[in-house]
Amino acid sequence: MAKILVVDDEADLEILIKQKFRQKIRERQYEFLFAVNGVRALEQIEEHHDIDVVLSDINMPEMDGLTLLSKLNEQNSLLKAVIVSAYGDMENIRTAMNRGAFDFITKPVNFDDLEVTIEKTLKHVHQLRETMKAIKENNILKMYVDETVLNFMGSREFESSLMQNETVDATVMFLDICHFTSISESEKPDTVVKLLNSYFDVMVKEIITQGGFIDKFIGDAIMAVFRGDYHLDRAVDASLAVRKKIDELPYETRISLERSAVFKPKVSIGINSGEMISGNIGSANLRRLDYTVIGDTVNTAQRLQSVAKEGQIIITESCYEKIKESFNCRKVGEATLKNKLQPVVIYEVLD
Repeated sequence: MAKILVVDDEADLEILIKQKFRQKIRERQYEFLFAVNGVRALEQIEEHHDIDVVLSDINMPEMDGLTLLSKLNEQNSLLKAVIVSAYGDMENIRTAMNRGAFDFITKPVNFDDLEVTIEKTLKHVHQLRETMKAIKENNILKMYVDETVLNFMGSREFESSLMQNETVDATVMFLDICHFTSISESEKPDTVVKLLNSYFDVMVKEIITQGGFIDKFIGDAIMAVFRGDYHLDRAVDASLAVRKKIDELPYETRISLERSAVFKPKVSIGINSGEMISGNIGSANLRRLDYTVIGDTVNTAQRLQSVAKEGQIIITESCYEKIKESFNCRKVGEATLKNKLQPVVIYEVLD
């Protein structure tokens, strides 16, 4: 649901907004907040960090709309504002645009035009947030970006405006390359890293294809998160694809150890779905914050992976109930997971 802040000292506008957009309000597509001037608007923005768009008049007591525009840029550079004013002369339009207004609408308001403008502005804000969120979530990019960019990504502005801590419904998948430790103990570091990265490339490609995000690389394992529609189904599809691709790797891509043995990569996978907390975790003093997910759902997924054998994709019974009509699964039985008082019934996804 989009949250829109209307800033205007005319009480009639609030009534008209609620009347004209009553269907979208009823359908929970839009939620409107109201403020009578720029001062109150800034208080609303401080209170509601998830505001998407500001619709603001110019002539208001205490703080006018043009001053508010300047304050918005200082407080949240990704929050977009549309000026809705009777002062439609070129000087006011140019001033508003120079101060960061996304668009300008003149009074009396044409509500059809206003609706189109709101939709256009919301789309722009959504695209900006998705782009920045993808950069943040794919932590591997930290290895390649300039220090100035990293400082911005760890700044108060970036963290407060983009990465709101929230409870989300998602699916977490842990993938581990079985017995890879034996290679890391017996081969040259350069050989180990190149081989591990080549496996990761195969795995990451299938995860991204199904709309998953790489949350982090943990040694020779990957933690991936899936959100949105059918996130559990997409995670299972990704795990099946990863297992298939790893199994199909030709022998010449696999490492020959000093003992003349051949290493055949296999993956073990644990998947769990449900509510989890999403936010920035780490140390602000060290400027080391990871945008990640935490909670019992995540912990259980990791423990499911730890009990999975070579080539196994292990899920909980609750996950099985959600996907049993789409995937072929086999009941494994009860498993004792760390920090779980009672044994957990687990299933293996076959295909």
